[in-house]
Amino acid sequence: MMIFRLFLSLVFMVFAAISAAAEPVLAKYLADTAPAELVAEADAFGAIRDDVPVAPVLKGGETIGWAFITSDFVSTTGYSGKPIHTMVAVDKDAKVIGVQLVKHSEPIVLIGIPDAKMKALAADYAGLDLVAEAESGGTSHDLDIISGATVTVMVIDDSIVRAGLKVARALGLGGLAVAAPDSGPKFELNPDAEAAPDWMTLEGDGTLRRLALDVGQVNAAFEALGDPRATERALTEAPETTFIEMQAALVSQPAIARALLGEATAKNLSTWLKEGENAIAIVGRGLYSFKGSGYVRGGIFDRIVLIQDDVSVRFRDRMHKRIVSLAAEGAPAFTEADLFKIPADSGFDPSKPFRIQLLVQREVGPIEKLFTTFDLGYQLPEKYLRAVAVAPAPAAPDAAAEVANQDEAAAHQALWKRIWQDKKPAITVTAGLLLVLTGVFFFQGFATRNARLFFWFRMTYLTVVLVYLGWYANAQLSVVNLMALFGAFVSGFSWQAFLLDPLTFILWFAVAAALLFWGRGAYCGWLCPFGALQELTNRIARALHVPQWTLPWGLHERLWPVKYMIFLGLFGVSLMSIEQAEHLAEVEPFKTAIVLKFVRAWPFVAYAAALLMAGLFVERFYCRYLCPLGAALAIPARLRMFDWLKRYRECGNPCQSCANQCPVQAIHPTGEINPNECVNCLHCQVLYQSKTICPVVIKKMKRRDTVGSAAPRDLTGHPNSPKSQPAE
Repeated sequence: MMIFRLFLSLVFMVFAAISAAAEPVLAKYLADTAPAELVAEADAFGAIRDDVPVAPVLKGGETIGWAFITSDFVSTTGYSGKPIHTMVAVDKDAKVIGVQLVKHSEPIVLIGIPDAKMKALAADYAGLDLVAEAESGGTSHDLDIISGATVTVMVIDDSIVRAGLKVARALGLGGLAVAAPDSGPKFELNPDAEAAPDWMTLEGDGTLRRLALDVGQVNAAFEALGDPRATERALTEAPETTFIEMQAALVSQPAIARALLGEATAKNLSTWLKEGENAIAIVGRGLYSFKGSGYVRGGIFDRIVLIQDDVSVRFRDRMHKRIVSLAAEGAPAFTEADLFKIPADSGFDPSKPFRIQLLVQREVGPIEKLFTTFDLGYQLPEKYLRAVAVAPAPAAPDAAAEVANQDEAAAHQALWKRIWQDKKPAITVTAGLLLVLTGVFFFQGFATRNARLFFWFRMTYLTVVLVYLGWYANAQLSVVNLMALFGAFVSGFSWQAFLLDPLTFILWFAVAAALLFWGRGAYCGWLCPFGALQELTNRIARALHVPQWTLPWGLHERLWPVKYMIFLGLFGVSLMSIEQAEHLAEVEPFKTAIVLKFVRAWPFVAYAAALLMAGLFVERFYCRYLCPLGAALAIPARLRMFDWLKRYRECGNPCQSCANQCPVQAIHPTGEINPNECVNCLHCQVLYQSKTICPVVIKKMKRRDTVGSAAPRDLTGHPNSPKSQPAE
């Protein structure tokens, strides 16, 4: 009964949104964290404060610090697109006294990097002096980066420092405090300002700011790290060789956009930017790229980050556009020229100083790198600003809280809408795949009429699903999604959380609808990237004459329940601990084979490879016997409203053609199709119309030929000729 409710919840998610009261992230993890694990001498946590999401860290009833989760204060999104939750404790002197990495979904961490190593790195932030960080702008400490997890480490580092400063100022720790409201004039971008038309003047008046580094400066910076490996791997070019020349300008100021980019591009930029958003232009040349290639693999620019006070913005591919040409007179030739969008909800103020931090790396081993940073400071010149009236006095606390909640909801809504807008090409392709598949199912008689044509259509479709939906878009559904969905309904459902991943949302919507029409086969047989990988590799194996094994029906029937047992076990564990269930869900090879493309620790790769190897001999071996997602989708399969697969009375008695040729042995020897195991490959519908295989069709054709041959013929052999008719 509980499983049935789970699937009713899935369908309900498609047709209705359920609202839930927001609560701090800290509340979700505080009860599961032992105080001594965060701070060695602590023995308890106090109640979470109402005004700031922090909890006192207690020792013998006395407060020795304050605990908080970084994601309650700053954006902590990494490669996965999901928050990295780090619990931090600070004392009255604004020093970090404990750090624990409590939750992340970073796939990059799993590529040969033990989770324990990441937790140890986070714990090493104990002792960080936030007062010194406030004075230096967050750069007074050394950044210890693990190769292969650059972005993840930088997000953790940035979130600890930025969130720590917000907490310290909010609580007045270490003498830090939130600045009193500025009663002086406020400034905003002046749309009527004018900018010089030539590059040299723009550099001279501060519209453009530059960071220039030569090889000698970079070699000296790495030598100062004290690691002899960096000195041994020093750049060999002449010291005066340009390592990088990087220039930046705030092009959300209309005059600067027109001067640098030209009227047409500036107009396109104003359309690209929504209300409250800003943009910077960054150009560069030299030996080093400020973009690198990390954004191609993970969609995130890991070499640059914008920092302004407690605000940090890391740019993703959807926040990026290339600059085709520069319009300013005398503009030098640059090898890179790009626009980067600053989100409206980031807290960025274009009238205040900010800096672009550049991360420079040096390989010191086969897989090891050292890192150092350089800053490009920027302050928009006053001529591009204008004073605005001072804001009215703040509203009453309750009203202010209500406004804050409304702003937060609006920000979340704006976020998922921007994501959907940026993912428009991927959404269009996915919708097209679903539309084509729907057409095939509705007109399956026509689609399967030509066996050869349908075979190649199916192979092409599965290839697109594997390469595009799987390896490119990472739109592989998982049983973890179902467990998380059930947990969301139990603990408080957030509709917007599911909208943040457009392709996953669309696919689950399609699955929910398909369960009512066709059962689980619409997804398992056509839209699952790992299922496609299994079938394609099996087809290659058949072409290479790899022997195919057909398990005896009795053994095959007894292996079916294994996947249902796996699913029920995972579901039961998820009721106690969703995190533990996620670890056990590694029984699914999807993350290894599809999301990470086999770039992972060898045990995971070996497991996925073993399943694919088994599938070379037994088609879709994993789908048939082990897949918990397939089991979960199969449970409501009998609830479908229609039975689309056509059968003859002779199917199963005496004819066994379809049963013998079913790729997943979903047809009983008695002729019935088991909807729990059928993957809707439609091969049985090809056979249903086959003039060379189906005995019923062959018999009908023979009967038709017999009737035709019995007609009267004339002397020439033509039936029904006028000469063969008797005279009247």
